Amino acid sequence: MSCRVIDIYNYIDTFAPFDSQCEWDNSGLLVGSKDAEVIKTGFALDATNEVINNAIKNGCNLIITHHPVIFNSLDSVETDTPVYNLIKNGINIICAHTCFDKSSVGVNKALAEKICLSNIKQSGFNGDASMCFTGETDIESPEEFAAFLSEKLGTHISFYGGNKKIRTVAVCGGAGGDFIEEAAKNNIDAYVTGEIKHHEFLKASELNISVYSAGHYETEYPAVYQLKKLIEEKFDIDCVMLNQSNPVKYYGVNNAY
Repeated sequence: MSCRVIDIYNYIDTFAPFDSQCEWDNSGLLVGSKDAEVIKTGFALDATNEVINNAIKNGCNLIITHHPVIFNSLDSVETDTPVYNLIKNGINIICAHTCFDKSSVGVNKALAEKICLSNIKQSGFNGDASMCFTGETDIESPEEFAAFLSEKLGTHISFYGGNKKIRTVAVCGGAGGDFIEEAAKNNIDAYVTGEIKHHEFLKASELNISVYSAGHYETEYPAVYQLKKLIEEKFDIDCVMLNQSNPVKYYGVNNAY
């Protein structure tokens, strides 16, 4: 049974309401027509030219990404930019960013499952820290937990290991260093995110909470599979993962995705 872009948009809106996005965000249907019939759908973290070329090769006329293809205001649309190439090739794009971060089935649920936490639930932290999910691990050593994360996410790990055993874990994919103090206040033993700044590592050491910086790409990419699974279960349409290179390379480590 055929569907239109608006049908998929409306379905995403049921589990990641677009009006729940942060005020600085730009999620939604960013390029294309809500009335276009969906032929084939491709999924990626970012709408890069590499991803768009893969969509063309795969015959996709809809791309769904986590990161917005248009984030800041555009003064122009130049040749061979992603927005230009989307329009030129008649490809629609829906971007579900912070609304999917906050979703009960979104980015951080997928990350918590990827690192095998048990008793997973949304944190209930104040404000936007509701993005965080919490769970439990049987790996008590901060160093062993770092090694485990490296294996599960296929990346290097930068971390501060506190001097207490780990049991409770909070996760926030992407740039979630702002929530370290909130996690500590909620008796979390270890906090996993994509990016942590130097002063945030210092704060973690003051609070004696183990924190792990595992890469923006690596902590959010599992959610792309989650989006694909949700759409496939709802609609009888062809869906495909669109190959995407991680722009960040690590010496001596093979990226998992």
